[in-house]
Amino acid sequence: MRFRITLIVILLLLGGSATAGVLGLRSFWKEKNRPRFREAEVVRGDIVSVVNSTGTVQPVLRVQIGTFVSGPIVELRVDFNDHVKKGDLLARIDPRIYKAFVARDEANLATANAEVARATALRQQAINDERRAEELRALNQDYLADSVMDQYKFQRLSLEAQLEVAHAAVKQATATLENSTANLDYTNIKSPVDGIVIDRKIDEGQTLAAQFTTPELFVVAPNMEKEMYVYASVDEADIGQIQDAKRRNEPVEFTVDAYPEDLFVGTIDQIRMNPTTVQNVVTYPVVVKSANPELKLMPGMTASLSFQVGRHDKVIRIPNAALRFYPRPEHVRPEDQALLEGAATDSESAEERNTVAERRSASEKAEAGKKRSRRHVWMVEDNLLKAVEVATGLSDNKFTEAVGDELKEGQKLVTGLENP
Repeated sequence: MRFRITLIVILLLLGGSATAGVLGLRSFWKEKNRPRFREAEVVRGDIVSVVNSTGTVQPVLRVQIGTFVSGPIVELRVDFNDHVKKGDLLARIDPRIYKAFVARDEANLATANAEVARATALRQQAINDERRAEELRALNQDYLADSVMDQYKFQRLSLEAQLEVAHAAVKQATATLENSTANLDYTNIKSPVDGIVIDRKIDEGQTLAAQFTTPELFVVAPNMEKEMYVYASVDEADIGQIQDAKRRNEPVEFTVDAYPEDLFVGTIDQIRMNPTTVQNVVTYPVVVKSANPELKLMPGMTASLSFQVGRHDKVIRIPNAALRFYPRPEHVRPEDQALLEGAATDSESAEERNTVAERRSASEKAEAGKKRSRRHVWMVEDNLLKAVEVATGLSDNKFTEAVGDELKEGQKLVTGLENP
């Protein structure tokens, strides 16, 4: 009897130990396989939203200086990067031919003036002869016949016409001389503006032939130390934000490879309505102006631009990783399971989803655009995930603004799964 009682006690003890072991093992296994989520804290701070692009640095104005006359270059006064003033002599074309033209036309003008003097004298003589004939005939009508009087009269008229021709010849000779003088002056190539010589396309001794086409000799860029332009290409999807930024006079920050540690700041000067389409991608040229007091910005440099399209200070910020996180159905509490039912399945290809999107009407696309700001983030509650709907605002590369009171500073949001 005692042995039986002892055996029962031992069996009970063994059964209790086994039960405790199984429960402990089950608890251990459950704890070991419990999903562990990566979390990030909701914080308050500033958000600056930008649109990135690339562009090319160019002068505000490029003045191309050519020549109107032909001939060999006998003198070259400037070189690349020289600073010039308006009216400075840049180069000189051999002037000997044009000096000869001026001398010839001066002689022609002198001849024309002499012809005016001769015609004036003959006209005055004709006037005097006609006056004397009229006086003589006034004494007696029979002294001079009508035909003789006509000769005096029409000789005077002929000489008056010759005088007018002589005056016209003087004007023509004067114009020709002015043209020759201008051509002689064109042999001195002068700068029309203050600026920097950024290109020189001739050498001393080179012969220019301006009768075929106007040769380009120099390119002068004025006011490069005051400001430069950056010509950027912005995608059509972002041009609306760029227009809003221009109206608000938002700054544009950019860097160049030559000075990677320097940050340059400019403003949007123009959004040109001259689109460019390359492989069905439409871009618009946007001109950014920036100061250049140290002349670090040089023509042709490639700039990496960030257009500030919005800025909100001291707002609730959601980590972008929390917005990208999509949970598994088994990790979500039952009341939020319905949010996962409308999502695209893994078997649905990207092509099928794009086809569905293309079939939407314009009103459906507009409505989808309005709802794009409504998103869901996830929080851990009793080892399951709880969905929180939030309205989003500005976004940068790390955070997105939370609009509304759904989230509080310090709350933690799920950004991923540690042990999937």
